[in-house]
Amino acid sequence: VQPNNYSTFYDDQRQNWSIMFESEKAATDFSKQVCIAKCNSSPALDSVLCQDLLLGEGQGVEAGDSVEVAYTGWLFQNNGLGQVFDSNVNKDKLLRLKLGSGKVIKGWEEGMMGMKKGGRRYLIIPPAWAYGAQGVPGRVPPDSTLVFEVEVRRVKLVKECSASDGQGVISRDSPAPSPVPNSDGFSAD
Repeated sequence: VQPNNYSTFYDDQRQNWSIMFESEKAATDFSKQVCIAKCNSSPALDSVLCQDLLLGEGQGVEAGDSVEVAYTGWLFQNNGLGQVFDSNVNKDKLLRLKLGSGKVIKGWEEGMMGMKKGGRRYLIIPPAWAYGAQGVPGRVPPDSTLVFEVEVRRVKLVKECSASDGQGVISRDSPAPSPVPNSDGFSAD
């Protein structure tokens, strides 16, 4: 996915291709279908498939960074999108999470790495990286592959946060603890 409704890719002969779409929606719809096609053409999905729909701006997020996201989750059924099982898109609250904390399914942790503020990404997550054999009673059947569209609305990078003891800035490499959970260091926009 490139700015101005372009997509670039290469084929199995390593030939580069570019496509310009009439609208952002056409470009993102195409990108979603490419991700679904990748899933359907792989003999066994054993890792998370990621497809950027919109790149976003700024620095990519890493483990330890906090994000607020809007998302929709579908069951992957009959080689495509099935029923929506979860979404916060039309709700007032965004999902706030710290990457690497283990509070969400492993496929989200993996699939969101490198995303930037304002970025949107399509994730296809195999059962082993989602809810596995147990599923979620009444919502996600056992051994379900899941599809998510995730948009990062706000980002708080570890290295931008002030230490709770006022001793300055924490770098990504520092073993110092994260700030007090109540402090809202998210950028206002």
